[in-house]
Amino acid sequence: MVLLLYVLLLAALALNAPAGVWDPGSRAFIIIIGGIGLWRYAWGFLHFVRSLVYRKLVFPGWRRRADRLVAAEAAGVPGARARVPEVYCIVTSYRIRAETTVAVYRSLIENLVDYGQPAVIVASVVEVADLRLIKQLFRKLDPPPTLRLSFVRLAGAGKRHALATSLRAVSRMEPLPGSAVVVMDGDTVLAPQSIARTLPFLRLMRRVGGLTTDEDCVVEGGWVISTWHRLRFAQRHLLMSSLGLSRRLLAMTGRMSAFRAEIATHPSFIDRVANDALDHWRLGHLPLLTGEDKSTWLWLLEHDWDMVYVADVRVLTIEHPPSRNFYRASTQLMLRWFGNMLRASGRAISLGPARTGPFIWWCLIDQRVSMWTPLVGPVATIMSVATHSLAILYIYLMWVMSTRLIQALSLLSVRDTISGLWPPLIYYNQVYGALVKTWVLFRLDRQRWTRQNIALRQPLGVGQARLRAWGSAYLHGLALVTLCGVLAFLAGILTVPSLASLTRLF
Repeated sequence: MVLLLYVLLLAALALNAPAGVWDPGSRAFIIIIGGIGLWRYAWGFLHFVRSLVYRKLVFPGWRRRADRLVAAEAAGVPGARARVPEVYCIVTSYRIRAETTVAVYRSLIENLVDYGQPAVIVASVVEVADLRLIKQLFRKLDPPPTLRLSFVRLAGAGKRHALATSLRAVSRMEPLPGSAVVVMDGDTVLAPQSIARTLPFLRLMRRVGGLTTDEDCVVEGGWVISTWHRLRFAQRHLLMSSLGLSRRLLAMTGRMSAFRAEIATHPSFIDRVANDALDHWRLGHLPLLTGEDKSTWLWLLEHDWDMVYVADVRVLTIEHPPSRNFYRASTQLMLRWFGNMLRASGRAISLGPARTGPFIWWCLIDQRVSMWTPLVGPVATIMSVATHSLAILYIYLMWVMSTRLIQALSLLSVRDTISGLWPPLIYYNQVYGALVKTWVLFRLDRQRWTRQNIALRQPLGVGQARLRAWGSAYLHGLALVTLCGVLAFLAGILTVPSLASLTRLF
C-alpha cells in the first residue's frame, strides 16, 4: 500500500509539472545533477549486473561442486573430504536478552549436531547469568560427546578483547590441520544446515581463507527502524554478491564468518584483532576500539587469501537498536559503521590493486568519493532555487523520487518484497549518511561501542583536545566550502573575474 501511494504521488508530480521546469535557468542544474547521476548510477548498475552474474551463474556452479564433494564423501569415495576435521565456534555476548541467547545457542548446537564432526563451542560471556543459562540449555539439548562447551569469562572491555581472548583459547586447544573457526555474535541465529552448507567451501577452494554469508534481521523497535535495517541488509546482499565475483570482500562480518583454523590461531591474526591501530598524520596513533571485522578482513588481504560470499545461506540477526528514536539510533549506528570503514579503507588502498584486486581496490577508492557525491544534489538545488526558480526544487523532487524508486525495485533481485519506505530511506542513507561519513572522516579518533557504551579515551591535555577538535572542524568546514564553491562555478552562480574587472577593482 505504501509503495502504491509512493508511485501515485510520483505520477501526480510528473503530470502536473509547472512550465518553468524546462526553462533555460533549469538546464545547467539538470546537467550537473544528470552528469553526477549518470556516473553514480552506472556504477550502481555495474554492481547490479555483477550481483546477478555471481548469484545466477558463478556461485551456483561452486555450490554444485560442493554438493558433489559432499555426496562423494557420503558415498565413501577415497580422498573425498567435504567436512573439516574439527569446528570451533566462538560466540561473543554482552548483555544479550535471555530469549535471544537461547535461540542463538539452540540453533548453533543443532547445526553442529547435524554437521556430525567434533566441535567446540567457545562462549565468551561477561555475566554469570549468561554462563548458567547456556550451561542449562546445553544439558537440556544433550548433544553427543563430540560436541563440547567451553567458556571464556571476562570483564566487558569490548568485543576486540573478547574475540582475541577466545581465539587464544582455541589456539591452546591445538586444532587439527584443516579445521575451521566460526566467529558469531551473540545475537545471530543460524538457519538449519548453515554450518554444513558453508564449511565445504574451505575444503573445495584451497585459496579461500575466510567466508561469510547473507543476513536478514528481526528488529526490536518501531516500523521505520525495522524497515531501515531490512533495507540495509538487502543492499548488503546485492553489494556482497557483486564483490564475491572477485573473490574479495569489503568486510568479514562478525555476525557469522568462518576462517581456516591455521589463520584464526596465527599469532599475528590474533594480535591484529587485539591491538589493531591506525597511525594518522594529524591525529597520531589511534588504537582501534571497534571494527574487528575490518581487522580480520585486512589481515586476509595483506596475506593474499581469497574470500567467499556464501550467497545461498542466510543467518538471522536479532537487532536491538541503541535508541527507540529512529534518527538517534541510525546516527549512532552510522557513526560506528562508517568510522570502521574509513579507518580501514586507507590501509587497504595502500596495498595497491595487485594485492587487493583491481575491482576491490577501485571500490575502496569509490568509498572515499561517494561520501561527497550525494551532497551535490541538495547543495546544487539550494543554490539554483536561490538564483533561478523554485521550479528547480520540483525537478529535484521528481529526480529523487524516480531514481530511488528504481534503486528500490532493483532490490527485488535479492528480496521477495520491498517496502514503500525503501525509496525515501535510500535517499536518507545517501544524503544523511554522506554528512555522517564526512563528519567521521575528519574525526577518526571518535570511537564508541553502542551496546557497551565504551569510548576511546586518549591521554590528551585540555589544550591538545581543543586544538584537535578545532583542527577537525576547520578541515571539515574547508572541505564543505570547497564543494559548494566548485558547484557554484559549475552552475554559473560564480564566475572567474576578468582581468579588466580586477584592474578596475584595484
